[in-house]
Amino acid sequence: MPKADIHPEWYPDAKVYCDGKLIMTVGSTKPELHVDVWSGNHPFYTGTQKIIDTEGRVERFLRKYGMSDSQKDADNAEG
Repeated sequence: MPKADIHPEWYPDAKVYCDGKLIMTVGSTKPELHVDVWSGNHPFYTGTQKIIDTEGRVERFLRKYGMSDSQKDADNAEG
């Protein structure tokens, strides 16, 4: 048993709201939780995520430090 009078009140049916709509009920120390993002509207989970990076990180790194194949070809053509 937990010690008396040191723990916050537990709400086993706390309601979670997103954009004013009831999303789910969970256990919490607060009776209501208001969230901006949850798995039902996050682009990663809904499949609507768009990848803006058109060039990969590795290619950018290699080009920046002169290690890419295209950079070596350009160096060989000059010299």
